[in-house]
Amino acid sequence: MNHHETPLFTALKDHIARDPIQFHIPGHKRGRGMNNVFRDFIGTNALEMDLINIAPLDDLHHPTGPIKAAQELAASAFRADSTFFSVQGTSSAIVAMIMSAVKPGDKILVPRNIHKSVLTALIITGAHPIFLHPKLDETFGIAHGLSVESIKDALTQHSDIRAVLVTNPTYFGVACDLKRIVEISHAFGVPVLVDEAHGTHTYFHDSLPLSAMAAGADIAATSVHKLGGSLVGASILNVRSGIIDPLHVQVIMSMLTTTSTSYLMLASLDAARQDLVLHGRERFERAIQMANRIRDEINGIPGLRCLDKRVLQDSATYQIDATKLTISVKDLGIRGYDVELMLRKEFNIEVELSDLYNILCIFTGSETENDMAQLVRGLRFIAEGFSKYSRTPEVSVKLPPLPVLQITPREAFYAKTKRVRLSEAVGETIAETIMVYPPGIPILLPGEMVTQEAIDFTEENLRAGLPVQGTDDPEIQYVKVVCSRS
Repeated sequence: MNHHETPLFTALKDHIARDPIQFHIPGHKRGRGMNNVFRDFIGTNALEMDLINIAPLDDLHHPTGPIKAAQELAASAFRADSTFFSVQGTSSAIVAMIMSAVKPGDKILVPRNIHKSVLTALIITGAHPIFLHPKLDETFGIAHGLSVESIKDALTQHSDIRAVLVTNPTYFGVACDLKRIVEISHAFGVPVLVDEAHGTHTYFHDSLPLSAMAAGADIAATSVHKLGGSLVGASILNVRSGIIDPLHVQVIMSMLTTTSTSYLMLASLDAARQDLVLHGRERFERAIQMANRIRDEINGIPGLRCLDKRVLQDSATYQIDATKLTISVKDLGIRGYDVELMLRKEFNIEVELSDLYNILCIFTGSETENDMAQLVRGLRFIAEGFSKYSRTPEVSVKLPPLPVLQITPREAFYAKTKRVRLSEAVGETIAETIMVYPPGIPILLPGEMVTQEAIDFTEENLRAGLPVQGTDDPEIQYVKVVCSRS
């Protein structure tokens, strides 16, 4: 296939060049009918491309023209049999992925450190999750991926498993042995679903962890906007034909997708695919080299430590995505969130996320030498400032709790509930979610039993100022729990 072509992007430009009279939505009509300040800021080219599914531009819900051609090129680029564009982020693609593999009552193996979108899919489908606990890193206080052994044991124990879901790589850039997981799951006749939100770049450089499609996975939700250069919210769903039916996936994607699809976002996916194929390896080689260089510099700053192969627990099982820079700051006696605030206020630096112990920075190869120098300068300034104290207060790592599922998330979400204080909820079955976003991994999810450990962990995140959310009560003082069915 000719990856120099951009069939959808080109069709849109040709349509705009025709300068047709518009008696259709959107109502702003190329910006003439909208706020003038916003129009002047965003620019006329973007507004002229903000179109709808009129005949010359194809329809994402039933593609037969330039969208179909663009998706076929994307499938070639990502080594899939079929690729579907999403204008509602990877979250929507993940819901569609799970809906395509399981139905109400089906059992699905799921890592406990799931993204909130997986929980949404479990509530919608009514599938019964069998949660597997990932490897917990006691140094950095984060969860990694699932081990091959845990999946094999679960498939042996539960003969009625209908799907295996894997997060690969994780938000922090740790990848599991996906190829072996696929081989074992397929031996049991079970499809492998991959939350690949943070793995777009793995398709375009051999030094990065193995991509989902290269590992033989059946379906993968891949977030192009995170690391691949498309507009925010533009994502794809890659499918390998066989266990998963691409025609059924198309139907489900249409069910979940707005009929007012953004052609700006669709065109950005088309253009990003072209750039990734033609220049992706060069770009990510630069990202890897830059990240490795700055990782070495930061490791030389007393009190800071970066996650890499040398310090990764069980490095024989897991791989590291070198473009992700996880920096532990706990030895300075401060929280990751404190460092995020200081970098923002003093150095005008925004990081990807922070938690109790770390900050996370991502590299795509588009960073400048000045960007990197400023990050190192900021971290060194912070580290030296805290090292002046005679005694740095010790921060002990507390790992996220591993709750017990009492009833399915769907049952809990729709159950009759009552409102209780979080501090008094021990032993109750929670009916809503408590999570820190980002990364969006639940501390508690509907159907799990509330433990004192989970309450303590939640309150520690709240005290640290981290963005805890998910409950009806924005202050997280009260939670909804399932009423006794006796």
